[in-house]
Amino acid sequence: MLLPIYAYGQPVLKKKAKIIDAKFPKLSELISDMWETMYFAHGVGLAAPQIGLSIRLFTIDTIQIMDEDKKEEGIKQVFINAQVIEENGDLWPYEEGCLSIPDIRGDVERPQKVRLQYVDENFVKHDEIYEGINARVIQHEYDHLEGILFIEKLKPLKKKLIQGKLSDIKTGKAIADYKIKFLRV
Repeated sequence: MLLPIYAYGQPVLKKKAKIIDAKFPKLSELISDMWETMYFAHGVGLAAPQIGLSIRLFTIDTIQIMDEDKKEEGIKQVFINAQVIEENGDLWPYEEGCLSIPDIRGDVERPQKVRLQYVDENFVKHDEIYEGINARVIQHEYDHLEGILFIEKLKPLKKKLIQGKLSDIKTGKAIADYKIKFLRV
């Protein structure tokens, strides 16, 4: 089932998400709905706060954005109760966007590597190191669990330039080609 994506301004996007356990109601159905919603919106990642749930869950699929000869380097995974253990490597800028902030993109500097502890959809524990675009997408989605949006990591001038667009999104004056839930001010 397609779920509405919560737009910039929704309070759930600024909350620190809560840990869940294997008894979370209809978890497999929720994960299935998140995949469907993410693909419909042409995203590479989707965090539970973006669908209005303040829980530590996100999905990513970087296989779809990899060059044909590098598809095997991409990952398609569910991350539950993720905790960043370490970030390292040089900072590298890359243009990011967010399904909760339609039509705004900007360069964000992030470390090249991230070490993450999490459980998968079967609640099997993992401790993994990710690099490059996989690390970036994980860091972006992980930020959602911490109540951080990519626009907070933009350079000051870019932040100033997007204020009008952000105001429009907050007041429901933005368009997306997927279901979006605006904050009605």
